[in-house]
Order: sequence, then structure tokens, then C-alpha cells
Amino acid sequence: MSTTLSRQQPPWQAPSGAVSRLTVYNSLTRTKNHFVPLDPRGKEVTWYCCGPTVYDAGHLGHARNYISTDILRRIMRDYFGFDVLFVMNITDVDDKIIVRARQQHFLAEFRKKHGCISDPEVLKTALSAFSAYVSKNLPRLEAGIPPDSYEQESGKEYASILEGGTITGHGVPGDNEAKIRMHIKTLSLASKALIAARENPSSISDDEFYGLTGDVLQQYLDTIYSSSIDPEEYGIFTKLTQHWERHFNEDLRSLNCLLPDVVTRVSEYIPENVAFVERIVSKGFAYTTSDGSVYFDIKAFEAAGHNYARLEPWNRNDQDLLADGEGSLTKRLGIDKRSDADFALWKSSKPGEPSWPSPWGRGRPGWHIECSAMCSKVLGGQIDIHSGGIDLAFPHHDNELAQSEAYWTENTSNCTAKASHNHQWVNYFLHMGHLSISGSKMSKSLKNFTTIRNALEKQWTSRGLRIVFLLGGWKERIEVTDDVASAAKAWETSINKFFTNVNALVAEQESVSESGKLVPQPFQEEEHQLWGQLREAKAKLDDALCDSFNTPAAMAILSDLISKANIYISASQKSHLGLAAVKGVARWITRILGTFGLDASLSGPDGGDRIGWGSGTSIGGLRVDEANLLTARDVTSRYLQPFSTFRDRMRKLAAYHKDSPISEEVLQVCASTREDLRIVDVYFEDQFPSHRSYVRFAPKDGAKIFPDSQATALRFVRPFSVFRDKMRQIATKAPKSHPITKAILQECDNVRDNDLTNLGIYLDDRDAGQPALIKFVPKEQLIADREERLAKAAEVARKKEEARIERERLEHEKAEKGRLSHLEMFRTSEYKEWDEEGIPTRDASGEEITKSRGKKLRKDWERQKKLHEEWLKKEGGGA
Repeated sequence: MSTTLSRQQPPWQAPSGAVSRLTVYNSLTRTKNHFVPLDPRGKEVTWYCCGPTVYDAGHLGHARNYISTDILRRIMRDYFGFDVLFVMNITDVDDKIIVRARQQHFLAEFRKKHGCISDPEVLKTALSAFSAYVSKNLPRLEAGIPPDSYEQESGKEYASILEGGTITGHGVPGDNEAKIRMHIKTLSLASKALIAARENPSSISDDEFYGLTGDVLQQYLDTIYSSSIDPEEYGIFTKLTQHWERHFNEDLRSLNCLLPDVVTRVSEYIPENVAFVERIVSKGFAYTTSDGSVYFDIKAFEAAGHNYARLEPWNRNDQDLLADGEGSLTKRLGIDKRSDADFALWKSSKPGEPSWPSPWGRGRPGWHIECSAMCSKVLGGQIDIHSGGIDLAFPHHDNELAQSEAYWTENTSNCTAKASHNHQWVNYFLHMGHLSISGSKMSKSLKNFTTIRNALEKQWTSRGLRIVFLLGGWKERIEVTDDVASAAKAWETSINKFFTNVNALVAEQESVSESGKLVPQPFQEEEHQLWGQLREAKAKLDDALCDSFNTPAAMAILSDLISKANIYISASQKSHLGLAAVKGVARWITRILGTFGLDASLSGPDGGDRIGWGSGTSIGGLRVDEANLLTARDVTSRYLQPFSTFRDRMRKLAAYHKDSPISEEVLQVCASTREDLRIVDVYFEDQFPSHRSYVRFAPKDGAKIFPDSQATALRFVRPFSVFRDKMRQIATKAPKSHPITKAILQECDNVRDNDLTNLGIYLDDRDAGQPALIKFVPKEQLIADREERLAKAAEVARKKEEARIERERLEHEKAEKGRLSHLEMFRTSEYKEWDEEGIPTRDASGEEITKSRGKKLRKDWERQKKLHEEWLKKEGGGA
């Protein structure tokens, strides 16, 4: 039997059945347990996930929870091959929802009635609301403090907290201090609006005023009018919840999270909730209070041999957690409940709160009972996996476990009948770690959050966030720092570069094959080694994922394999390059990235022969999409006009430098390229003597539209690249001092760094006479890389110029110092007598210069003599 002093988790019953190679960190044991599904065949997995309470926008903390859950779900489904039935609840009946919906309703009604801030009632009510908010939330300030004095007084009374201290003066600041700072900020905004509205109403609009005072106004209005709401007027509340549920689903899609197989909403399961509570009451594990609420009887539950607080027994007496779990509207309920720790299964509704009929009177389900009732309705009396954020472990999930165990345990008709064995409702409890900022977890109530939408618009991509969580692990706490973001970006960049290189090499070899030549297929020791490294990586990744979804290790394994493949590519390009093993590596990595949900264009792990992740790849700044079509005019303006312009510049250079030993060769290549392009239906019509060309694209097959794809781009970019390669090779033949050499190479660099950059194409110039490698890279990335190179070059130039100026300054100082003759340097009032070389022998008082001082003066004299002689020499004089 458990006691309230227990700090140890009770025993866990390992499921019977075939043990899989997967182990999972189970919050019920706080260790890794072998995963054994309830399904006798070992294929089907039932999974219940705590969903959102829909009253506000989702923030990055929610993204952390749902992306990490999605990663685990995908690995279970796509890597291990389980048939997962994933159920998620939507909490649309809750104290926070009731308060928020009423507040927004009353504020909207107030604005509708009074409208403009010129209405005296608006300012009067807002001032009352301001005072009420101060009294409730900032007790150190005097009641009735005017807005004019607020900034000064709050800054004085709460200085320590604003400067990062704590309420008690010791320890580390946490959520309580964050709440104080939030209230200070809320009142600061309101005070400024009130002052502006009173002193100069025209300086602030109605929308601005209500935007700044809304938080204090709506709380005040709710305290006055809350009881006026009809308890069956559900529309006031569903208007709020339906809006934010749609918002949540849109966020899931933008984060590339799989949608649930089944969604359960509390408002649609009220009868099931009532029946669930009735059964617990009938078993003697719950009781009714005088106000018509129903509470779970923890003492009776434990007396029957059950264990309460299976997940976090050490927190069972934490009053803050217990109060938070009961909700803000429950404080005046259950005044005659048997124990402070007993929690509400059914809440009697007060005036102004939505309610439904029940055997105990009108009311609504408690927060914890909702999940137990809905999960049991859909998945039955036992489930494989239950998951949620770690902040829900106690009391929410512990209460779920207790009430579900009470409901499903057989042969316990009353609390005195000891259970022969406890019913294990959940076999594996998975808790996702916190995402924190400055030490505090993100919280809607604390308003210290960044919404998912703002994050995706301003700072993050969905892929970038997912990489952060993959690198950080699913159950560990992650602190948002610049280093974390940089590590994720670096990992993504390395993957992008690898895929870009491999796709470019594959396209190059395909072009060789298309020309009728055989592509070398070497299989030497190097190829054996890379294939072996791929097999080793597969085995290590399997071990990592079997080890409780160890994604940080998995990500490191992928990076290591890419490094080894890059070494092979770099070494092989100088002799021979076989792409069979490289493609094997790239295709496997592509499939694993799809399994992790890093490729929004893949719904599963099967990438086939595909190499690379789909989103983010662009051609001409547009996402690659076979559904996007180009006309012949599009092709001409995008690919052929830059080609033609570059060729024209080469012809003009050759004509201008006709005395150059390479000018004739340049013109010959220009002419031969013009003839070669006819094969791809491109015609250059050269004009003389302007050396301009008109370009035409006239497909012989009469085609008028073309897919916007890499294949289309390569059809025209490859001959462009070949022509440029030839120009560079010709330029290297001419003397480096000849103007045409530098001009051609500059033009080649310009077309690479500017013209093609804007098309999302990069020509990677290689050594040993190899042709440039054509790479397709998002133009935004190429532009950013170019700007970074230019910035670095500018920084080098700046430092070089600063060094030159400093050298000149020192030289000038040296020259100025050298003007003074060593024979005159000591002839000052400090001394009285000197020798024939001008070195002092007596000081101003007539005292003889000491031997040690004389040595120092001699050294200074010799230094100055050298400087003066150098100056005389520079000036053209003599010593």
C-alpha cells in the first residue's frame, strides 16, 4: 500500500509477448524497457497523445512537443514497420477556455456599446480596471496608484525582480518571477495608453487604446459580468475553440507533422465522461461534495491496494502543481472534499460557466477525466503508448492513470476489497522534454512565448526546428541558444552540400552516357571501403534507433557517413570516380531523412532512387515542380539570353585584342559553339560589326511548353558551362600579363557569381582541367554565400587599408622624430653643461651626471643619432 510519503515508483508489469529489438525510455520506470505491443502479432500499436487546450496560438514549446512526437511516430511506423493507431484529444472544455472566451466576449460587447475612447465611460472603466489589476497582481504597489506614478513606483518596488532577482531574494528566478515581469509589462502598456487618452485623445486611436489596455479591461469586465452568461450558450465558447483548433491543425501541417488518425473533442464526449465518472463512484473510488462536484478519493484508492502518482510520487504534495491541475475556476468548489489532494472528476458549474446535465447536477468534466474517458472509448481498457509534454506528468498524467485504473480494474466493488492485481492502463509513457528560453519554459499564461507562425515567418524553417529536436533528443530539455541554432544550420548545410554535389556528379555522368560514351564503373579498394562504411552506418543507425529513438546518435552517424563519402569523392575525382557507392549512400540517407520527417514531399520512407530532400530545391529561384511549366520565351529569357550575352562579350574581347595570340581561337570557339547549339534547337544570329547576337529557341518537335525541372535547365546550362570552360582554358594559354587573359577570366567569374546565381545555378570550377560541375542550389543561398564572400573580401581590404594607414603614421612619426639632431636633443634647461657630442655632463643645479644616468643618456643619444641620419639620408642630405 502506498503512503503519502512514498518517493519510489511502484512496480511495472512488463507486457507479455514477443520482445522486439526496440527499447524505449518509459516514464513509468524511468529506465529503458523492451517494447512489446499488446497485439499478439506484434504489428499493431495503440497510441494516445495529449493534444492542445485550444484557447490561444501554439508556441515553440508546443512545436517541440508535437514535432518530437511526430518523429517517434514516424520511426515506429516507417522504420520499425508498426501499424500505429494514433489518437489525439482536443481539450475544448476547460477553465482557461471559459475565462478567455468570456473575457473576449465582454470586451467585444463593451467596445460595441461604448466604441470610441471619447466616451467618458471608456476611460472611467479602464482606470478602474487598471486599479483592480494592480491590486490583484502587484501587491507591493499601493491600491489605487494612478497611471502617472506607475512606471516610477513599479520600477522601485520591483527593481530586484526586473534586474533578474527573485521574490524571496535568494535562489534562481523561475515562473513566479516571470509572472511578475509579465504583469509589470501589461500594466506599463496600459498606463501609457491611459495617460495618452486622458491628456491628448487624438494621439491614440481606438484600436491602439484597446490593444494596450485589453488585458486589464477584459479581466475587470469578466469579474463584473461573468455570471450573466447562459450556461447553455455554448456558442460563446465554441467560437474560441473552433478558431484555435483550426489554427492548431494548420500549424501541424506547416511543421510537417502527420495529422492524428482519430481526434477526440471533450465537447463531443460529455455522455462518455459522465458514464466514466459514474462507474468510478460506484466502485467507491469517488464521492460527491455538497456543491454537486465529484472528487477522486485517493485514500480509498490506495486502501484498495492501488498506487497513486505512479509517474512522479515525489511531487504528490506539491501544492502549486495540484492547484494548477485543478484549474483557476475550482478554488471555490469542493469545500467539503475529504483531502486537499483529491482531484475533480466532475465540476459543478457556477453561474456564467457552460454546463451539461449529470446525476450530480449540471456541470462539466474535470480536466484529467477527459483523457481517460475518451481514450478508453476509442482504444479500450489498455493501450501501448501514452505521450505528452513532461510538464503534464504530475498531476495530469498521474491522475489519468489513477482514475483509469480505478475504472478498469475488475473485482473491486468497494474500497475495502484489496485488488489481487492492479490494472496497467498504459504500458509505456513517453514524455517530451521542455523547450526553454532564458531558463523558463514557454507558457501561454506567462506570455513568454514565440508563436509557431511568427517563428516560421521570421527565424526558423520547419525543417530547421525538426533538426534542432533531432539533435537534442526527444526527452531532453532543450535551451534555445545561438549555438543550438548554428549547430542545426551547420548540419542542414552539410546535407544540402552533399546532395547538391552528388546530384551534380550524377547529372554529369548521365550527360556522358547520353552522348553515347560508356561511363567508367570502377570497383577497387576505395569502392569496397565506401560500401562497407554504408553497411556499418546502417547497423549503427539501427542500434541508435533501437536505443530509445536515439536521434542525436543517428544524426551523428549520418554526418559521419557523409564525411566519408565526401573524402571518397574528393580523392576519386583526381583519378577515377565511380558513383555506384556514392548513390547508394545518398539514397539511403534520403530515405532516413524521409523517415525523420525532414522531407515534406515524402509521406513515407520509400524514396525509391531519389537523391536529396525535396523542399528548398529551386531552379531559377522557383521550387522544382514538374507541374510548373515554362514556355519557349521563358526558356530563352531564363537560360539562353545570359548565354548569348556572355558569348557576345567574348567575341568583343577577341575583336578588341585582335593582336593577342588567343583572339582567333576565341572566335573559333564562339563559331563552333553556335553550330553545336543547333542540336538543342538554339540559334545564335551573329551581328557585325556590333558583335551582338539574337538568340532564338525553336524546337523542331513543335513543343511549346517545358517542365520547370533540372532536366530542362541542364539542356541549356550544360553547353553554357562547356563554352565557359573552353574560354577559361584558352585564357590560361595566353601570357598572364596580356589584358585579354585577365578580362576573360573576370568575365567567367562574373557569369558564375552573378548571372547564374540569379538562376539558382552554381558552376563549381574544379582542378586538373576538369569541366565545371553544374550544381543546382537555391538562389537565396547562393546570393547569401556571395554576399558573405564580398563581406569577407571587404573586411580584408579594410584591414589592409588600416594597416597601410598605420604604417604611414608610424613612418611619419619616425620621420618627425628624426628631424631633431642628436647633437641638439639634450640642449635644454634641464641640463647646464654638455660634452662635445652634446651629451649632458651636469644637470641644471650643477650636479655631475651620475655614471648610470650617463649610460642611459648615451643610449638615447645613439638611438636619436641613427634616426636623424636616416632622416638626412631620406631628405637627400648628409650625416
